[in-house]
Amino acid sequence: MVSDCAKWNIKWHIDRYASPLAYKDGDKYNESDFEGNLLLNEGINLIWALVIGAGGTVYNEANTRIGVGDSAAAVLASQGGLQGANKTYMPMETDYPVSPPVDQKVEFKSVFGAGDHNYVWAEFTVVNAATDAGTNLNRKVSVQGTKYSGQVWTVMVTITLS
Repeated sequence: MVSDCAKWNIKWHIDRYASPLAYKDGDKYNESDFEGNLLLNEGINLIWALVIGAGGTVYNEANTRIGVGDSAAAVLASQGGLQGANKTYMPMETDYPVSPPVDQKVEFKSVFGAGDHNYVWAEFTVVNAATDAGTNLNRKVSVQGTKYSGQVWTVMVTITLS
């Protein structure tokens, strides 16, 4: 008996810079990697709608944001995105998501500047709008520390389907 099984692998990467100048110079003071997430029901349904040409908002450079929030609440597939009281959504860095996708993966990247999301980073999502009003693809809970005013942090999300 042959069995097919799709594997969804997601890697998150955060680079931390002490200031905008350090970011410009590529002088990071710390970085972290973590894996996993839960696909949200709304994201799964949109993926299928896009596959069959039924319409929907795509996850492209113009629409997509990476969201970061301060809630460590457990992840449920029925959630509509970030759960925290504090949450920020930043647009894609130029040329992200990497297009066309290669090697069965897609990469998203956002920059959180000196005045953006200066509080605890505990939850993450990829959404196709400027707020949770869009369709959230996923949600990940992983406490990554506190971003302070003046710092620049970048988030890269790599999703591989095999």
